[in-house]
Amino acid sequence: MNEILVIDVGTSSVRAGALNQEGVLHSVVSVPTLPSTPNPGIVEVDGDLIAKNALELSRQVIESVGSVSGVAITNQRATTLVWDRNTGELVCPGIGWQDLRTVITCIVLQEQGLRLSPSHSGPKLQSILDACDKDRTKELCFGTIDTWIAWKLNGQTGDKALHVTDVTNASATGMATSDFSKWDKDVLAALNIDSSMLPEIKSSSEFMGEAKVLKGSPPIIAIAGDQQASLVGQACYKPGLAKATFGTGGMLDQFVGPTRPKFMDLGPNGTTSFAAFKIENSPTVFEVEALMLSAGSAIEWLRDDLGIISSSEESDELARQSADNSDVWFVPALLGLGTPVWDFGARGTFVGITRGTGRAEMVRAVLEGIAQRGADMVEAAEGDSQLSIPSLRIDGGMSANKTFVQALANACQRPIEVSKELEATTIGAAFLGAVYLSWYKGMDDISSNWSPKEVVEPNGPSRRERWLEARARSLKTIPELSAINF
Repeated sequence: MNEILVIDVGTSSVRAGALNQEGVLHSVVSVPTLPSTPNPGIVEVDGDLIAKNALELSRQVIESVGSVSGVAITNQRATTLVWDRNTGELVCPGIGWQDLRTVITCIVLQEQGLRLSPSHSGPKLQSILDACDKDRTKELCFGTIDTWIAWKLNGQTGDKALHVTDVTNASATGMATSDFSKWDKDVLAALNIDSSMLPEIKSSSEFMGEAKVLKGSPPIIAIAGDQQASLVGQACYKPGLAKATFGTGGMLDQFVGPTRPKFMDLGPNGTTSFAAFKIENSPTVFEVEALMLSAGSAIEWLRDDLGIISSSEESDELARQSADNSDVWFVPALLGLGTPVWDFGARGTFVGITRGTGRAEMVRAVLEGIAQRGADMVEAAEGDSQLSIPSLRIDGGMSANKTFVQALANACQRPIEVSKELEATTIGAAFLGAVYLSWYKGMDDISSNWSPKEVVEPNGPSRRERWLEARARSLKTIPELSAINF
């Protein structure tokens, strides 16, 4: 039984796999599980389908390995689900983390002195309750994806049900206290939410309950939000170490340590502060997080909407046909800009196009623009944490693009360490479970497992001054949206 089952529920898929005692992730299976967008700005998830896929894949993995010593869960954060406590039935579709239906609510709350964003679970939960339980009389349960999966794995309802989350997911709800150890009574009162419907906040690595619906009823021993799990998976456990995940969007998380940064909302350089993880009987440790709204989605735009490339992989091949970007710059602000400027009215911008600009130059400009946004995130994290990032560890689909990785090294002017695991979230959650099982003495012991696929050194100038000029031109394209600040 020297295997840990790990369930990874992302924005577009559900994965499951097993980690053995040698620290190797194997027997990975996955199935696409996409959100729906019935209207612009509305993003919904099918909680029943997510749970069904998670359980089916878990059973496949257990059948493959025989039995498991424990279960770890990692998940897209802040996605909000509500179900009946006594029947376990969802009351409505879940609201995805990207959903924007609560924008007006958040603006009104700001005027009342409460700073929440549409990405937080709190306003999403209020929206569901106002629609499905206006009088707040029903026995309902709230949960993010981790809570829902743990509930379904446990297989019980009512008072016997397992209703838990961990500090990393609680820190992304907007409803927890500043140390993320419990729910904030003032926030709940402002949202008209009763604390009885919220899960118990646990450590990221401890016994949560039993997965009674799985063979052998293995214990659930780890839960972590996806970005924090990726931080763990890339062994960023010392102050200053940071990882960046470049997928559809991009997120950079930098480990800070046991003292949370002083800012409660956005830092001076546009980062947010979350719990990095908590090991049972140890203090919570913290991180800062930077966000770019468009990364791989800009490559998808080149492929699906413009037809400049026929596959994402071709972006690497085509960009190499141009020795440099010929001073053509692209700002990947297709959905606005996140850290550090937070301008929702910024829009994608090409600068420097001439009659001689061809496909190769435009594709290279897009890759280099995403890389420069990566450098934006590095600089912002260092500014808000006051900790230097000696080298940047990366994962996500774009980490396989060699042109992009080299551009990132140049933009950041520091080494880029490419993860062997394309999706480090899965292995990171499993590592947290392994600490609970004492396979490792602690997080430092896991660090010995870190061995990047490759290290890419800078081989050219950063050209940050030219990039910042281009970025400035993209700002306030839609002034009404630029005026919105969360």
